[in-house]
Amino acid sequence: MTRVRGLRLAWLLAGVLVLSSVLLAQEARQAQSADPLSEDRLMVDMHSITSQTLYDYVKLMASPKYEGRLTGTPSFDAIARWAADLLASWKIKPAGDQGTFYQKFPDPYTLVLPGGALSLDMRLNGEAIRKPYVLEEDFFPGSTSDSGTVTAEVVYVGYGTTAPELGYDDYAGVDVKGKLVMVEPESPVGPNREAELFKKWRPYSFHDYKAQNAAKHGAVGMVYNYHLANPNCVFVKGLGLTYVGPNVWNDVFAGTGRKRDDVVRSIQTTLKPASFATGKVMTMVNRTEYHPEGIGSNVVAWIEGTDPVLKQEAIVIGAHLDHLGFNPLLMPGAHDNASGAAVLLGAAQALAESKVPFKRSIVFVLFGAEEQGVKGSEFYVAHPFMPNEKTKAMLNLESVGRGESISAGSGRNFPALWEVVDRENKKYIHRPVMPNSNANLARPRQDAAHFLWAGVPTISFGTGGAKPLPYAIYHTSKDSIDIITPAIMEDLSRLLFLTTVELATK
Repeated sequence: MTRVRGLRLAWLLAGVLVLSSVLLAQEARQAQSADPLSEDRLMVDMHSITSQTLYDYVKLMASPKYEGRLTGTPSFDAIARWAADLLASWKIKPAGDQGTFYQKFPDPYTLVLPGGALSLDMRLNGEAIRKPYVLEEDFFPGSTSDSGTVTAEVVYVGYGTTAPELGYDDYAGVDVKGKLVMVEPESPVGPNREAELFKKWRPYSFHDYKAQNAAKHGAVGMVYNYHLANPNCVFVKGLGLTYVGPNVWNDVFAGTGRKRDDVVRSIQTTLKPASFATGKVMTMVNRTEYHPEGIGSNVVAWIEGTDPVLKQEAIVIGAHLDHLGFNPLLMPGAHDNASGAAVLLGAAQALAESKVPFKRSIVFVLFGAEEQGVKGSEFYVAHPFMPNEKTKAMLNLESVGRGESISAGSGRNFPALWEVVDRENKKYIHRPVMPNSNANLARPRQDAAHFLWAGVPTISFGTGGAKPLPYAIYHTSKDSIDIITPAIMEDLSRLLFLTTVELATK
């Protein structure tokens, strides 16, 4: 009997020990879950970012309701209010002017109205004909063109450059007064050819310069061999502007004894102009409305850090909110860059609703006027919410809505920053993410450029690897919700969340 009682006591003690172990394990798991930096807790926060929410954001931003989000217009102001209201709903604090979410800056803009056209006078079988071109397929009205109709001879002027210090002048020996000039984009020397030489040519690569130089030489219009809609150019009173593709420039060169590709290659190789009067007459029609009084804005918000010292440092997350408006077709800008804004907003909500005690502050900037010459980011860097020298990292999102892989622009330039991104991706996300090096010598094409020039460690994320489409989407009416890959946005927003957590807490 005594032995039986002893066995029962031993079993009871064993049961108590097992139960205690289970309870201790449960308590340990609960304690870990309560720790906002535990892996379990971070995974819960990360998975709150869903592809459906991000897709819905893109669909809304790219909808006709917001009319292409051209900065300066009431439609852009409306989408900026929508974004600010979301940030406020997550208890993220305003960081704009006078306690608002908005950082205002001057931003003249031009509306492109219906009625634009382009045609070329040609001869077919000895008879004069007028060949009309097809909107978007062949040309886009200039997004910053003056309004009016011009019929004139086309004079080819290469890169449209007058650079006496370089011994180069595309306008030498040709008369362009009262005529249309056909101009190439960029400059004959690119940034990858020879960095120091390119720096001398760089000022002549800007769209503004080419338009102003054309007007200075008396041209009444500029036919730009740059086949996309583009509001990144100065408005010049009295100058018509149209962007054209291969069908147009091939027709202009036809019968001249020259081929456009050969002429461009010769200029690049010899650094000697090859301008000539084409003998072709073109009619350019633009219907526009210029608004010099335009005001743009960035949407700026922040989560304040908790460390008394480190909270004076910032992690900046940025994406441009704007697009092209109408040209005169609706330019939805789903991939470029409603996707970037959506990815930012997804990460912002997860960061705000987590219980993570961020040591550093986190600043969110939805830039305006990226498409109008990256003016919003230029203004922010000149008037930062937190000093640039205290900004430990800038993570930019540019066209991140389509594809299977992620690029990390300038990642190799900042190995310590890239190491964080790479580690979080390999541990949790498992997407192909490729860093690259970027000297960023050319004219700025992304908001990241101004942060790089200010000395801020910066990575600009993009996506790629999507199946090719049978039509162009960059700066066209085809950049719609239909081309979006929700899964890549979800993965990138989650990677952005995890990267920011590490940068802001370590």
